[in-house]
Amino acid sequence: MHYCKTEILEMASGQFFGEGNAQLPNSSMLMVDQIEHIASTGGAFDRGLLNASLAIQPDHWFFDCHFKGDPVMPGCLGLDALWQLLGVFLGWSGLPGKGRALGVGKVKFSGQIYPDAGAIQYQIDVKRVIKKPLVMGIADGQVIHGGRVIYEAKDLKVGLLKKTEKAG
Repeated sequence: MHYCKTEILEMASGQFFGEGNAQLPNSSMLMVDQIEHIASTGGAFDRGLLNASLAIQPDHWFFDCHFKGDPVMPGCLGLDALWQLLGVFLGWSGLPGKGRALGVGKVKFSGQIYPDAGAIQYQIDVKRVIKKPLVMGIADGQVIHGGRVIYEAKDLKVGLLKKTEKAG
């Protein structure tokens, strides 16, 4: 399955997966342009995978405010994109609730994203989906640039909260 920019923006509007369910952030915090592939099987653990991308624009807002004179994409935004995409996977799986990042086991940065990067890719390998008592996905994720893994996150956790639940 593939989702284009128009569908990604629908995911950010909060209606794509139904009222009160998973959605992507809108505007500046949306770190995804398209989802190239999403499946409930496959990936490193054969429990599901998601491949997505973001076209890097030299005028992205974060380049002006992160290291004056040395523009680089904040690593936390790449990490947030991985959480965003794990939430999409859960919503796409038909599970109810609004996505919230709940944690990450280990993060490693081994590269940087500059204004001339062109595009970056994301890969999510789902390890586990827990359905009760709290809907939660656990996955490993990567941010890839130029065919090289530059960010790695192990044990990303995203929960889907119903209106009455609170994270943490």
